[in-house]
Amino acid sequence: MLTYALLTGLIFGLYFGLVGLGMNLVFGVMRIVNLAHGDVLMLGAFTAFWLMRVAAVSPVLTVIGSFVLFFAIGIPVYYALVPRLQRSREPEMLSLILFFGLSQVIEAVMSMLFGNNERSIPSRILGGGPVPVLGQTIPFAWLCAAAVSVGLFCATYLYLYHTRLGRQTRAIMAQREEAVTIGVDVNRVSAVAFGLGTGLAAVAGVFAPFMLGSFTPSIGVPIDLVSFAIVVIGSLGNPLGTILGGAIYGVCLMLMRTYLSSFADLLPNLVLILVLLVRPTGLLGRRVRHA
Repeated sequence: MLTYALLTGLIFGLYFGLVGLGMNLVFGVMRIVNLAHGDVLMLGAFTAFWLMRVAAVSPVLTVIGSFVLFFAIGIPVYYALVPRLQRSREPEMLSLILFFGLSQVIEAVMSMLFGNNERSIPSRILGGGPVPVLGQTIPFAWLCAAAVSVGLFCATYLYLYHTRLGRQTRAIMAQREEAVTIGVDVNRVSAVAFGLGTGLAAVAGVFAPFMLGSFTPSIGVPIDLVSFAIVVIGSLGNPLGTILGGAIYGVCLMLMRTYLSSFADLLPNLVLILVLLVRPTGLLGRRVRHA
């Protein structure tokens, strides 16, 4: 039982790391908390669901299309909303209000269009049965989600550390004002980062029906809470820190589901309180810059 909890905890941890990756990338570059992040994930889940129902498209194939679609949507959303926020005196506080409002609008529209019924995608749609791993039986869909998560973590690392745009992104994360003085086009880099964060959230949504069991238009707020907990555990403003945050969160979640199932839903709140009290900047200790 313990082995299963630890193994599935690591698998879920990789997925939850992907869930928080986009939020942390956006926060690191723009110092804003995107509370519509969970709703983008929900839209990604609906995209996979309807493509499977209408055109019999496998969710694995939906990954690329969802990323491209929501990346393209994220860039104009950035230019419409974020530059105005960053010209204000309190961009962090205003971002909470603005994106919370956007979250509520998305949820309300999706509820009116599709209702609040739970939806799911059968695991067999991915074409594989349970897989034996270290003496334990793991659903194939979980392994697919973990593999895609690892691939996107690697892609994010390559982008941040081995591309010119990625190095400019890290320069903005480290010191925005100095990046401006050396000629970095902050708006362009930030728009790409926002698009990437949006695309990553949508890809996480493609696998939400398998990892979460089902989804509704109202899952946005719970996903935001989980994402923020993962971001805080790893490190605020350090996108790759979500790997650590997701792993810790996933293992703790599966251990609680195994041994203290009645308290499992309290985990995000407990983790947030504990980490904020002990190490507010996250376990990796990145210091959040100040304006």
